[in-house]
Amino acid sequence: VAGNDATVAALGECWKGGGQGCKNMVMVTLGTGVGGGVIVNGKMVAGFHGAGGEIGHITVNPDEIEACNCGNYGCLEQYTSATGIVRMATRRLNASDEETTLRGRELSAKLIFDEAKEGDKVSEELVEKLGEILGSTLANIACVSNPEVIVIGGGVSKAGTILTDVIQKYYKKNCFHACENAKFVIAGLGNDAGMYGCMQMILD
Repeated sequence: VAGNDATVAALGECWKGGGQGCKNMVMVTLGTGVGGGVIVNGKMVAGFHGAGGEIGHITVNPDEIEACNCGNYGCLEQYTSATGIVRMATRRLNASDEETTLRGRELSAKLIFDEAKEGDKVSEELVEKLGEILGSTLANIACVSNPEVIVIGGGVSKAGTILTDVIQKYYKKNCFHACENAKFVIAGLGNDAGMYGCMQMILD
């Protein structure tokens, strides 16, 4: 591949995703867990032990009584991952008898977002809570990295603008004024991002 100039040139353009053209960005992946990456001045923040960007394990609720997979309590991942929003929904349904289209169905992040789009009150409030937690956390991260763009990826990002809008609402509400104009975009490469990244490392 490296010897084929046309292929190299094509890959040089198509591998770039939602953060294309930006040297300062934060990437959040919302899937089974919450992953992340931080780029400052065009360079990945890896940290001393390679744990830079582990935003899923920022503590957002010190009163949490259930342990995260990492062993700590109240991590971002416990509320804003696909499993986290299902966990919040299960708690909500078990704690009340309020009417909702979620009852009696197999809960999933997709179902919750779909029902929120259809106007189910409980689903809307769950999405709102996710946005509040993630948006305010990203506002804190922005105080350190001051990103130009925040890219939201992972399976949960397929919910689309209902997700990015609610995250951005709470981001703007909580962020330092110099950081408030960060753009929010959905990841452009989807599940192929890792493959494109590996290929680019080979070409470099």
